[in-house]
Amino acid sequence: MDTGFRYSFGDLELELGDQVRIPLGGRRARGWVVEVEEGDDEGLKAVLAKSGELPVFGSRQLVTMRWASQHYVAPLSVILGKAAPPNLPRATDEHDAWHAVPEFQSPLPAVTAAAVAGRHVRPHYLLSPVSTVEAIAGLAGPVLTAGRSVVIIYPTAAEAESAAGALRGPFEERVLLATGSMHDRDVTRTWGTSAGVAGTLLVATPRALLWPVAGLGLGIVVEEGRRGHKERQTPTLHSREVMRRRSTVERFPLVFIGRVPTTELVAAGTPTVKAPGRAWPLVEVVDRRLDPSIGLFTEHVKAAIQGAVKRNEPVFVFTHRHGYAPAFLCVSCRSIRVCENCGSRLDRDGTCARCGHHQLACSSCEGRKFVPLGAGTGRVTAELGRFVDRTAVGPAGSGRAVEVGTVRDLVRSTTVDMAVAVDADGLFMGSNYRAAEDALRTLARLAGLVGRGRGKRAAIQTTRPDHPVIQALRRGDPSEFLDSEVDERAAYKLPPSGEVIVVEVTKAPDWVDAVMAELGNQRGTVLGPAERGDSKRWLVQGADLGSVRERLRELVHRLRDAQASVRVDVDPIEL
Repeated sequence: MDTGFRYSFGDLELELGDQVRIPLGGRRARGWVVEVEEGDDEGLKAVLAKSGELPVFGSRQLVTMRWASQHYVAPLSVILGKAAPPNLPRATDEHDAWHAVPEFQSPLPAVTAAAVAGRHVRPHYLLSPVSTVEAIAGLAGPVLTAGRSVVIIYPTAAEAESAAGALRGPFEERVLLATGSMHDRDVTRTWGTSAGVAGTLLVATPRALLWPVAGLGLGIVVEEGRRGHKERQTPTLHSREVMRRRSTVERFPLVFIGRVPTTELVAAGTPTVKAPGRAWPLVEVVDRRLDPSIGLFTEHVKAAIQGAVKRNEPVFVFTHRHGYAPAFLCVSCRSIRVCENCGSRLDRDGTCARCGHHQLACSSCEGRKFVPLGAGTGRVTAELGRFVDRTAVGPAGSGRAVEVGTVRDLVRSTTVDMAVAVDADGLFMGSNYRAAEDALRTLARLAGLVGRGRGKRAAIQTTRPDHPVIQALRRGDPSEFLDSEVDERAAYKLPPSGEVIVVEVTKAPDWVDAVMAELGNQRGTVLGPAERGDSKRWLVQGADLGSVRERLRELVHRLRDAQASVRVDVDPIEL
């Protein structure tokens, strides 16, 4: 399926990675040169033209892209296209001289030294607050001075834009920005400079994961566990995995920076270096079981918010983003309503989203009256208005004394004096096997919004103060929690100890059920199909799904020829 097509190119000067126009099936199509060989060109169609002045990739990049095509069960042509700019690539004049780079102290001296010398070392994780750019400047400064380039991948455009603005202070015109919100013309110009000029600092979102970077000496990925680092549509590339592969193949050092590494990095034995101090500010754990009131806020938190408003101290109240269900509190014994079968939280009607078990009574006291601990921003705002002046409450970004927001609003450029998590239990007791890990990452980000200083704090409301996520928050160190998560996942052969692939087919032909069932014989377990409307969904799980991927590639090709819509989610974040 990905062997490509052979063409003659006559007098054209072509090299690996060049973008070309070719005749294909009676039309003109875009293609890329993946191999140049000598031989008889009799009977071959001719390349029509070369497009652009620069090759889109080199030989080492091609190795990574062939791996991505196999790993993510995607056509190689689609992967190759992700390395290209929106418009035709143009050469950029090299700078005769860059401005001098100020001296910085690197938080990882050995890694920076390797990057300066052009040597490869294993990836490292820098456990550090990510609200400042000092660590990045310390890592990148000596590398840029040595005439080598640095690429930094952020999960969102807002964060990339903010970081680029801050980094232009010390690094001036060396800083290049590439995000999905930019005009195609500007993205193409950035691509050309990055591909043609060494000594640049490319600050980008995952759209630049596969871009060519001249003289690439160091890669940095910020908060690799965030959902913004993974493509939602096929191919579901993940910044962490693509950059790990590029680092190995292209032989440049790679650094991950954040507060909570993923279990994938922990299981891989990635060395973790802690920056001085805590990874996030101190948190105050508020035990809901000790509060007599029934509502979204405990009396203690209500008083704290009222006091902050009187002192003109900004407050951020966090509630779950759309798609999360709240945890429910038993009115009788004040414990969380949990599934007696698997321990996950139950929804409003008593059904477990993880295992499907249904129960009406509380597993602790047999009580049957429950109240939700979390809610959407509208209800949270309304309840705040009952004990705080309503004119002081507004949505995130409104500039009000008390702002209410969700996960998307944790990307903030300003700090607050108090942050409140309305329902921590609803996060770490989710049905997803990654729920606890993601909860710690989210709550650590929430705590990171709080400025340093006396009286400033993050208040985490929970009925499970002894839960490992809450204990890790208290310690300001995720290491012990993540080690235990890795061990627990191994027992169930879940990532990172195993592999998971989700296959979704819309308008599936009748024969697809039998083919998917046969995949279970290829060293994998196939669960499904789960049907929803005209779509079917399967989950494939196993220790090594290499052979399954090969069969899936053939299946996807057949399904698309049958006019079915197919989505393959490799290493899914949510199940």
